[in-house]
This record gives sequence, structure tokens and C-alpha cells, in this order.
Amino acid sequence: MPLSAGEPDAATLARAAEQTAGTLLAPAAPHRLAEVVPAPQHVQPDPTADWVLPADAVIVTSANPAALAVAEQLAQLLRPATGYPLPVTDATTPEPAGGIALVLDDSADLGAEGYSADLGAEGYSADLGAEGYRLDIATDGVRVTAATAAGLFYGAQTLRQLLPAAIESPSPVTERWALPGGTITDAPRFPYRGAMLDVARHFFAVEDVLRVVDHLARYKLNHLHLHLTDDQGWRIAVDSWPKLTTVGGTTEVGGGPGGHYTKADYQRIVSYAAARHITVVPEIDLPGHTNSALVAYPELAPDKTAPPPYTGTEVGFSYVDPADERTYDFVADVLGEVAALTPGPWLHIGGDEAFKVKGEVYTGFVERVQRIVADLGKTVVGWHQLAPAAHLDGRVLQWWGTNGEDPTTVDAVRRGARLIVSPGNHAYLDMKYAPDTPIGHDWAGLIDVRKAYDWDPGTHVAGVPAEAVLGVEAPLWTESVTSLADIELLLLPRLPAIAELGWSTRATHDWADFRDRLAGQGPRWTTAGITFHRAPEIPWPTAPTIPTQRNMPQNDTASS
Repeated sequence: MPLSAGEPDAATLARAAEQTAGTLLAPAAPHRLAEVVPAPQHVQPDPTADWVLPADAVIVTSANPAALAVAEQLAQLLRPATGYPLPVTDATTPEPAGGIALVLDDSADLGAEGYSADLGAEGYSADLGAEGYRLDIATDGVRVTAATAAGLFYGAQTLRQLLPAAIESPSPVTERWALPGGTITDAPRFPYRGAMLDVARHFFAVEDVLRVVDHLARYKLNHLHLHLTDDQGWRIAVDSWPKLTTVGGTTEVGGGPGGHYTKADYQRIVSYAAARHITVVPEIDLPGHTNSALVAYPELAPDKTAPPPYTGTEVGFSYVDPADERTYDFVADVLGEVAALTPGPWLHIGGDEAFKVKGEVYTGFVERVQRIVADLGKTVVGWHQLAPAAHLDGRVLQWWGTNGEDPTTVDAVRRGARLIVSPGNHAYLDMKYAPDTPIGHDWAGLIDVRKAYDWDPGTHVAGVPAEAVLGVEAPLWTESVTSLADIELLLLPRLPAIAELGWSTRATHDWADFRDRLAGQGPRWTTAGITFHRAPEIPWPTAPTIPTQRNMPQNDTASS
């Protein structure tokens, strides 16, 4: 990656590292190997094998483009704080040679569904599967082994967390960059691990969404569900129905200016997420939550009259006309254009709180829209209110209830549906932490960090077998959320709790251990300039170490 004008080149960085090597502060012991969020599946420490990142370290991997991309991402994460050049190179057989090796090993892939629900006799699975990795740390270097680039990426995130918190600094600092010796063998429990961001109630710029992607990637979440349409605003450009954004996208809760994503904007989000092994799941909410569409196109309304723009927060009053063929032309056009922009397999069609579309009219609408999705080559996802409709192969229901007893959803599962579990009273991150939380809601109850952590997605809905649970998702609705700082305040520190439920085996689930590991994330967020809620139940470090900033010499040959 070329340096910008005025930045030091690799040789200058290496000289500076050598010059400062003798002035390091007294080294602290490296982190324990298990001090990682989400909890690794299996940890085997070796106290004799701690490794220190040398200034001349190289990151080596195979010539595979996806592996090289992960290697460069890791280098970009480590260069700012260390000031080291960390060149990336490729080799037929990557070896650490004192640095870091990222090794793609096809023999580690024992099947695309290689997730860790079934553990071996030792309490962990040796099958790395589609997303697992092995991290080996020894005095002579570090090796990450995986069957896929996704596994290498998750191994790199673990490596990042094992370095001192100062690694999150955006500029060079004086630090001993040590890793604890030993081996981690790790793979996820569930294939679907996600979070949802509502960009319809309040609109958020592309850069804000990319920042959320970074938070998901840090904790090995692999899906970003974007709630793109609602009564208050339509946020995705549709060429065949342009007024959806030019008219329907100009409002938001509270009367703000709204906004929307062009197709290029959306593709930028999708590409950025994909580079971090995150699949974007777009939601077009139907048949309710559609006031913004009806303002733009009154012919979709049951009475063919445009309603006034809506900037409040009530639900359940709007719907497209299920008896008009023009409605299905609209649905097919919109879903077709969104599907063409979305390489992932999922299309979310909403389906909740359509209170004025009842009984067979509702199920008939859903069944027809499900077929439209299938004809586009996508898998339909919808809120669990879709359950009474006829089953379609692959159908996924997102369960958001607050009571684990739900016979209608259980019946849909018996007919073949799978579940993404998002209980409102555990996983909804727009709920307040406590009564005095300045933003958020409490209709599902208050959700402190322990409540976000202390439940099991595999058994939460009574009568639904664990094998029918595709995974877990943490939604963040934004009626009261107006800024990136607000998003981060509600996401952190609860997002890592949900991430651990999705990734880590049930055997590792332990609140006391989790709260201690989570506490170690606080200094990292502080160093990175990330907003978070200092939840009182977490033993945050009282006196975080402020790393010494290190001024790097300027490159004499760089132009100003």
C-alpha cells in the first residue's frame, strides 16, 4: 500500500524502531492466552513460549489473494501503534521465521457446516470447519492456520486482542508488543452471528455504518442486517421507483433531513463488510412499516391517497395494498434491484406489526412475496410473524419475542423453518441499561450486560431444537439514536456479550469469567476513541495505562 506524502517509508520506520528499542518501559507480562472475547473453544498455554513482535517482522502467507488480503489487513491493524513496517509477502509454504505466518490448509476444512455444536471427548472440536482457526504462539514466531480466509481473519482478530491494549493507538507508542505462548484452537458454535442497524428511523452516513462493521468484525460477528425501510424513511435507491428516496427518503424521526444510500453507497458498505467476512442482510419491511413508500407512491396505498410524511414512533398503521397487482410489481422491482446489489444469500422481508393486514390476507401476501424472493435466487428471512404462512424451503424466521413460549413459531420450525434468535428482553440493544440511561427504550425491560449474556440461543425458545437455530442477532433500533456516539454507547459493552453467545461453545459460558475478560476491552476502546457505557457490573481497570507517544522521524525524501 503506497505511503501518503509526508509519511515515513519502511526503512525509516525500521530505523526508528531500532532507535527506540533500548528505551522501552519495563515490560509487563503478556495477557493470558484465554483473555479473549468471544471465549476461545480450546486454550493450551505455554508460559515458556511468549513471543515479542520484532521491529523487522514480516507477515507471510500463501499467494492466495484472499489470504494476502487478510495479511494486509492484519498489517494495517498493527502498523499505526507499533510504527513497524510489517511488510507482507507470500511463500509456497509460509513459515513464521520470527514473524507471523498465515497458513491456508485445505485439509482443515471438514465440511461447510463445520461448527462446534458437537464437541469431542476433550471438550472441543478439532474440526476447524468454514470459520475456525488454530493460533500457535512460540518464541520463534506466530502461526495462524485455517481452511479459509475467514478463519485466518478470525485468528488475526484473536492475535490482535492478545497484544497490549496500546495496539489500538492510531499513532506509534512505546510498548513491548508481547503475545503469550501456547495454542488456541477455535471455531464458532453458530453459522449466523449478527447485529442489526436501523437506518430508517434515523439515517446514518456510510462512514458510520462502516464503523459499525468494524465493531462486528472485532468480535467475530459475520452478518450485518440493515433495516433499510420504515414509516419514517426509505433509505435505498431503486431506479424503477425513484421517488422512494427523492420523496420517501427525506424524513426521519423528529423531523430531521433523513437521507438515503445511492447504489454506489450501498455497494461500498457491502464490499467493505465482505472484506471483513461480514454478509450484509438487507431488509425491505413489508407489508407494514411502509408509510414512506406510500407518501412517494400513493397508488400503493389501500385508498390510493398519499398519507402525510411520518416522523413519530408509533407502529402498525401503514400497509401496502395486498389486493392490488401493482403492489406485487412494486415488491418484485424493489427486491430485484436490492438482490442484484447484494451478493449474500439473504433477503429480509420484515413482516412484523402489520396489524391491519390480518388472517389469510396477510399469509397470502407473505407467501407470494416469499416466492418472489425464491425466484430471485435468494433465501427469505423475516420476523417471526411470518410463521403462519406456508413454508418455503430454506425459510428463516427471526424471533424477537420476550416469552420463550411460542407455539406458532414452533409449528413453523416443525415444517422446516430455521430461527435467528433475537429475544427483545436480552438481545435488543436499543433497550436501556438502567432507568437513567439517557437514550433507548424499556418496553422489553432493562438490559444490563449480564442480562445480555445470561441466556442460551440454542434452548431459549421452548420446543425448538438446537439444530434448528441458525444463530443469534442483536438488533439496534434507532428511534432515540441520532449519532455514532449514541450507537456505540448502546452497542458497547453488550455487543461482545451477544457475540460470545454466537461464537463460543455453551461449555465456556461463565458470567464471572466473561465480565473479567470484557473489562479488558475497555482500555482498548478508550485507546481507539470508541464510545462505550462503563457498566457498573464490569470491573473496568481503574487506572488505565496511557502509552507513551513516540514521535517518528520524517522521511527526508517525502514531499510536503
